[in-house]
Amino acid sequence: MIICEYKQNFIMISQHDHAKISGEIAQNWNDDFFYGIDRKEEVVLAAYKHDRGWIDLDAAPLWNDQQQIPYSFVDFPIEEKTTHYKTGIDEVEKMNKYAGLLCSIHFASFFDKEPNSIGQQFFKQEIKRKHYLLKELAIDEKDKNLKYHLNILRFCDNLSLYICLNKPGVKKLDEHPFFRNGFPQLFPFANNQPIHAQWTNQVTVSLSLSPLKKELQVQLVLKEVKKEDIKVKGLVKAYTDTPSSIRTVTFI
Repeated sequence: MIICEYKQNFIMISQHDHAKISGEIAQNWNDDFFYGIDRKEEVVLAAYKHDRGWIDLDAAPLWNDQQQIPYSFVDFPIEEKTTHYKTGIDEVEKMNKYAGLLCSIHFASFFDKEPNSIGQQFFKQEIKRKHYLLKELAIDEKDKNLKYHLNILRFCDNLSLYICLNKPGVKKLDEHPFFRNGFPQLFPFANNQPIHAQWTNQVTVSLSLSPLKKELQVQLVLKEVKKEDIKVKGLVKAYTDTPSSIRTVTFI
């Protein structure tokens, strides 16, 4: 779950709904900027499905008693999180091995320096999967297109997170700290310089250099769950009873 806290409510966005936006961004990537384009649909699939391990977890969000806020993808208990990460990657791999490879490398990178033994176990398990899939696909680990496609997946993930974690229209200086210095993925078409995003109004996000074919309008599904409802009903009931809203955003 992606959580943004405000005075009277929490904005709650399921990871799978966020991933759908990632997929739309990948689908609309400019073909001129898509190296190894023969695998584009596989990269798009990875972007659309990379967070499917969260589907069951997000259906019944957990309350963090210590922080007095719903658990988010950042602080969710590691054992349950990594178990569902594995399940999600397993499911993507069954759909397409290359998409599964991208998702495996993506999630393993979160734990490469994880001191927790559970995180270490997940990392080692995904490294094993990576080597198996590389062999199955006859791809070298240093393959330039593989690294490029992984960068596309991560950029699409981050750009979707940008519109999830920031209040529409927020000033650059007040953005979530993840994004103030631009996205970390570097591309030759951008002279290997960070691409920056910025809200120009309540419904438009401008990119310093867009990798997209044209302007792209997306619709992000979210819930505005009232804190008072959580006190009265509990988190799961309040979340379930809250109707979904749509945040429409255009990337230019």
